[in-house]
Amino acid sequence: MPEGMRFTLEASRLPPDTFAVVTFHLSQSLSSLFTLDVTAVSHDPAIDFSAIIDEDVTLTIWQGDSPQRRVKGLVTWCEQGDTGKHQTQYRMRIRPPFWRSSLRQNCRSFQNLDIRTILFTLLREMDVLYYDALFALPHPAREFCVQFMETDFDFARRLMAEEGIYFFEEEDLQAATQKLIMADKAGYQQSALSLPYNPNGDVTPEFCIRSFRRSTQIRPAKVVSRDYTFTAPNWRGQFERRGDNMPFQRPDYEIFDYPGRFKDEQHGAGFTRYQLEGLRNNAECADGSSNSPQLWPGMRFTLSAHPREDLNVLWQVVESELHGEQPQAQVGHGGSGTTLVNDFTVIPGHQTWRPVPEPKPLIDGPQTAVVTGPPGEEIFCDEHGRVRVKFTWDRYNAADQDSSCWVRVSQAWAGTGFGNLAIPRVGQEVIVDFLNGDPDQPIIMGRTYNQDNRSPGSLPGTKTQMAIRSKTYKGSGYNELMFEDRTGQELLSMHAQKNMSTVVLNHRVTTVGANHVESVTGVQTIDVQAGQAIKVHASHDQKVKAMHNTLVGENKVELVAGKYLMNSASEVTIACGDAAITLTQDGNINWYCKNFNIYADGKGEITATDTVDINMDGAKPGKIGAHFGPGDINNAVKAAFPPPAPEK
Repeated sequence: MPEGMRFTLEASRLPPDTFAVVTFHLSQSLSSLFTLDVTAVSHDPAIDFSAIIDEDVTLTIWQGDSPQRRVKGLVTWCEQGDTGKHQTQYRMRIRPPFWRSSLRQNCRSFQNLDIRTILFTLLREMDVLYYDALFALPHPAREFCVQFMETDFDFARRLMAEEGIYFFEEEDLQAATQKLIMADKAGYQQSALSLPYNPNGDVTPEFCIRSFRRSTQIRPAKVVSRDYTFTAPNWRGQFERRGDNMPFQRPDYEIFDYPGRFKDEQHGAGFTRYQLEGLRNNAECADGSSNSPQLWPGMRFTLSAHPREDLNVLWQVVESELHGEQPQAQVGHGGSGTTLVNDFTVIPGHQTWRPVPEPKPLIDGPQTAVVTGPPGEEIFCDEHGRVRVKFTWDRYNAADQDSSCWVRVSQAWAGTGFGNLAIPRVGQEVIVDFLNGDPDQPIIMGRTYNQDNRSPGSLPGTKTQMAIRSKTYKGSGYNELMFEDRTGQELLSMHAQKNMSTVVLNHRVTTVGANHVESVTGVQTIDVQAGQAIKVHASHDQKVKAMHNTLVGENKVELVAGKYLMNSASEVTIACGDAAITLTQDGNINWYCKNFNIYADGKGEITATDTVDINMDGAKPGKIGAHFGPGDINNAVKAAFPPPAPEK
């Protein structure tokens, strides 16, 4: 044991010499929160625990007047023991500042942020003052990243594991500071210790490695990850990574992982690599023991003087158990002096240690959320019909266009250019499920009514009705298809708020069992490209309030089995070219023509109550009133039925 070793413990709110360290045990490993258990004595038998609990303390390991190691943290547990003649025993547990993050459980989401930004946000909120991110590899932003019922620490550790980032506490002896280091590649430290192998280290005055046991074990040799993204449904989404330096094992030990927690090439390749490297952390490692306090996780050292030459290389500490005893701190205690033992685990110095990915929290059922959008907007979606929502557990995001990621919406039928499409409206309550239970992959599976968002109709009175009703965009109107299933009152009702268009590319058959009523407020136009046949088995009654025009392009035939009555309240004119017959309401019948011929196969009679004049003196030619000539009629037919445009 090197000479002059001693341990001190200082509490930030107590005098520096309040405690004398009797024993301590410091347990550390990469990507974990260290635990420092200290047994100390004090001449004060009534220390106020409020000056200790949740306050900073510093354990210092000295060699003479030179500090060899400092460990700073906050006291999370303290116990007062027995009080002797001169001293009182105290025991306490010390954890790093980052440990505070394990006390806060939360539900929140981060959008389009990289892991550095997310981690720094959590650390600032937990008052972790000293930290640094030493990233040599790319870590692209995540579209949607959810912390769901996880502590801040578990959430941060899970994200770091997914992206191959490990962390540890590093001290700067010169600046007397301790910093949380987050790194994704080994070897960022430029210098490393050099420690000799000396199995007789108990009696040597120098720091050394007293034991060193190398081991090799079989580990997974390959990781295959696969995932899917709807934005590229034909993307294979599969990545493979094989281990390096595997001369002692078969290469076919494969881990298949689905879903792989990625949606793009960059994340997929990185996550697969990090997972394999994490699984192979201890494929080649070594355990040892030293009397040096300067070996802590993240530190590297070069071993020397080992009889096996290939072990005299650079190694990196990934775990350590540092135990110190100073029994002479207790007044009147006899026995041995200060001792320090540091048991450690190392991996090759150029190997990057990776945390094994943590299980992702699973949401075990659907949740409800409210559709959100910009102020004043009723329908807010993207090109895929996705919407944004605000979950009931979300305490951070406003109910606006940035409340969540874009969330896919399940439809009743979805095909290429066909199917059902109904975009949830802003303010509607929706039922959100999660693919594979993953909080980062929400999908809307349904919609539901609530007290403020009532169904159409008036339940339970309208319980026999089934309706599909829309709502006019930024208005109060609606389109509706309604089915009434009440016995004896069955009804199918359609309501179009404004226009209605029906296209039938082939036959259409409509059968009405009783009456058929149509009411048109404006103009009705019927255009039949071929023929039209109307058959009325009883009476046919047609009423026209204003003018009634009929245009026939060829012949017109009317056959009447009974009487035929044509009755006009004013005047009737039958015209053909230069001939016409006009009947007027005052009882006159006027013939206009060039020539006329009256032929009777039988008897012919002309009867008048007054005289009948033929070729009267002074008679003048008659004049036909306004009418359509043959050319006018043909032009009207051409205008009404223009020839079809030639096909292109």
